[in-house]
Amino acid sequence: MNDIIDEAENAYILPLIGDNAPEFVAQTTNGEINFPGDYAGKWVVLFSHPSDFTPVCTSEFMTLQYILPQLQEINTEIIGLSVGSITSHLGWINDISNVEFRGWKNIDITFPVIDDATTEIARRYGMIHPGTSSTHTVRAVFIIDPKGIIRTILYYPAILGRNFEEIKRILVGLQTADAFGVALPADWMPGEAILDTNPKTTTEMRKSGIKSWFFIQRDLPKETIFGKILKPKKK
Repeated sequence: MNDIIDEAENAYILPLIGDNAPEFVAQTTNGEINFPGDYAGKWVVLFSHPSDFTPVCTSEFMTLQYILPQLQEINTEIIGLSVGSITSHLGWINDISNVEFRGWKNIDITFPVIDDATTEIARRYGMIHPGTSSTHTVRAVFIIDPKGIIRTILYYPAILGRNFEEIKRILVGLQTADAFGVALPADWMPGEAILDTNPKTTTEMRKSGIKSWFFIQRDLPKETIFGKILKPKKK
């Protein structure tokens, strides 16, 4: 009975969308980070992978490195995590440079990978799902905004690589919604119609002239979106 109580007392409350991202200080392959403080003002994709030296994870790291410049253009940085040591991470990153995938080769992984051999950070973020493994993380993705608020949570199983184009779409969508005060329909892509704010009174509803007043679409050009959310290029 006491063991159950002790386990409950030591359990973490899993973070949810809208929560502040749990804080931590960690050693990474790029040095120490204080999260989320070091990333204030930036969007962050904090993701976990099950293990170093595995094929699916290798394909994901190479894909992430390839799209990293595109993410940085929309003020986004990447942080990786697995239950492993810095030594293991560094050895794997070195070996990734010898792998060819989709025509990519000599890939140098530049984003930080967290040393979480104790599993403390992974458990704090709910990245370990006991039904699959008590020691390895699932493929979790936390998208965290410039104020340190969790805006999206995704989980993938170990056997399935993530769709990073979808993760990029989510980042663009969240930034578009924040910048323009709109909502986005199913399968939305930049340049397609957005969903405008619903009328708040009967007068506004009647003035709109739209029969389906709860579903108001309008154009928002792709150029307008990226003109707002892209980081200005340095001269």
